[in-house]
Amino acid sequence: MNSGVNVLGQGNRANMTIGRAVQLTIRNVGGGRPGEIDRAAHGMPGKLSFCFAEDEVGSPWTSLAVARGIASDTDAVTVFAGEGPRCVTDQLARTPEQLVTSLAATLLTVEHPKLPLAYDAMLVIGPEHARVFGDAGWNRERVIEELHARLQLKGTDIVRGSHGMAEGVLQKYEQLTVSKFRPNGILLVHAGGAAGLFSEIIGGWASGAVGSEPVTQLVTNVGTR
Repeated sequence: MNSGVNVLGQGNRANMTIGRAVQLTIRNVGGGRPGEIDRAAHGMPGKLSFCFAEDEVGSPWTSLAVARGIASDTDAVTVFAGEGPRCVTDQLARTPEQLVTSLAATLLTVEHPKLPLAYDAMLVIGPEHARVFGDAGWNRERVIEELHARLQLKGTDIVRGSHGMAEGVLQKYEQLTVSKFRPNGILLVHAGGAAGLFSEIIGGWASGAVGSEPVTQLVTNVGTR
């Protein structure tokens, strides 16, 4: 599988085949056919196939699977209901504080800048961005903690009608400070090529019991379970 250059794009048979198999299962077993159960307003190209590997070898952190309770000497897969990826370009940040602030600003736009606690997000950190954190000694937990600290939203900024935008939360939240994401709502992954200081954000869909929960499971050979 591909975890490096063009990790979210075309060109790798394993990534494409696994992603396509998932889509066929959603369509033929789950009934997720366009215009029927799947009534997405726009959809996205990733619904054809969207699967990639994490670059564990070059990562300054433990893998996402280990962070989610899987033993480090085993293989695992995480399924995440995500939208199309959006690029975060920061070519100038040289300190972790600068970079994490840029990443938080982009994460704020998931779903809508004024709507908190509704969606999760997957943050795919590219190698050169990861190096900024690794060189400073920031582990996975520190990065996520610093992101959450920068994603605390004042009620006065996110109530309906504020800043000229009708969208927002109810007036009863005006005097509160609300987190953009739930405590486990940011999934951090290391992947991509070393062609520049880029990362990707994949917004989730309706987080929690009423919507979608990321699921991580061991990968086992057929017949060994």
